Amino acid sequence: MRRTRPRLVVMVVLIIALAGCTAAAAPSWTYPPPAAASAQPATAASGSPVPAGSGSVGATPGKISIEAFDLGFKPSMLSVPAAGTYPVEFHNTGSTLHDVTFADGTKVSAEGGKTATGTVTIPAGGLAFICSIPGHADAGMKGDVMVSAVAAASPTLGTGGTTASTVADPTAPKYTLFDPEAPRVLAGTVHDVDLPIADKDITVAEGFVVHAWTFGGQVPGPTIRVHLGDTVRVHLINKGTMSHSIDFHASQTAMNNQMVEIKPGASFTYTFTADYAGVWMYHCGTAPALHHIANGMFGMVIVEPNGGLPKADQEIALVQSEWYLGAQKQPVDYAKANAAAPAPDFVVFNGVANQYKDDPIQVTTKGRVRVFVLDAGPNIDSSFHVVGTIFDTVVKEGIVLAPGNAGGYGSQAVDLSPAQGAIIEFSPQEDGMYPFVTHAFNFVGRGAIGLFMAGDGDPKN
Repeated sequence: MRRTRPRLVVMVVLIIALAGCTAAAAPSWTYPPPAAASAQPATAASGSPVPAGSGSVGATPGKISIEAFDLGFKPSMLSVPAAGTYPVEFHNTGSTLHDVTFADGTKVSAEGGKTATGTVTIPAGGLAFICSIPGHADAGMKGDVMVSAVAAASPTLGTGGTTASTVADPTAPKYTLFDPEAPRVLAGTVHDVDLPIADKDITVAEGFVVHAWTFGGQVPGPTIRVHLGDTVRVHLINKGTMSHSIDFHASQTAMNNQMVEIKPGASFTYTFTADYAGVWMYHCGTAPALHHIANGMFGMVIVEPNGGLPKADQEIALVQSEWYLGAQKQPVDYAKANAAAPAPDFVVFNGVANQYKDDPIQVTTKGRVRVFVLDAGPNIDSSFHVVGTIFDTVVKEGIVLAPGNAGGYGSQAVDLSPAQGAIIEFSPQEDGMYPFVTHAFNFVGRGAIGLFMAGDGDPKN
């Protein structure tokens, strides 16, 4: 099998309220605020009525002051004495970029720790506001400005996509098959890895396209494979439209040292020593981290143990993850991903539903197959199983099942929670097809299935 490895590049982000994303267009409102004409007349500070017309209203004394933190507004409900045009003072005490975007499209943005100003015209019916950075409104950054203590109708905020709009597009491009072959271990002991951050439309299942945020232009991001004790320098440049970061689970470093915000156009080098062997996850940690991982920002690091791994006939790298679809060519739906009882549209291996069912992975009959498997989540456990085989070798989070053990034990499935990885080995005993799945079968029908083809795939020959 041939592995085409894009240039590896890595990115580092806050995992706290975890850095921020750069805002895109004005927010989409499921229900727009009611027209001023339909509201009750407001009363000015002097007690005289303020006309509730739809035209602009003259400037009104006073100021709207809003504080943003990670992830919310203080206050989220505030009032002005009358309809009119008000100065806005926006204090961002959070760690990353936020904005206050009003329902009329007015937006004031400020970096973390900064203050920005602007003006907004508040109609008699009041005006709602959100932070328009993807995922932030769904995480709680929304509020209302009321007039004369009469609550404005609080609109239901959209995320750019709903389940109802998630229907297959027959004109969507066919998915690109993800090469499952594990990369070879990098030569030497010090490695410079380029890992650019980029936005990219990716077909994740037949007829479904996600506007993904990626490491290296792919989902999952490139697999990095090194020896125990090696030094890895990951060079990140943010070519995307919002801030991101990176967290390497194979590293030991303070969150506020290297898991920093990388703004669009900025670069950062994340350096770590591979102190422990295993299969490790890396991911974006920018707030809300759930949204960034669910939208494609994750990958695998393989650290070989002392002495390396013995030769195998095939080495395969599989990352299980989930897609929570928004509208076509939009990021995933954060509200769906954030549900207490997660119900992903697709559970996939290496980013695409059913791709290895359509294109089976060739293996050698009676040969040694090694699979590096990672559950990237962000929410669903994996029970990795290969039908028709027994695993004679499993290394899960440092716990080893070895061939020839005294009790003669084997393994039928490997349980992995999100962010856990394993090394699995088996030998198919005859020509044929060997499905691999997560044994949570409600997800097999949602794309979590592939095939290993031993020999010509026909056990009768």
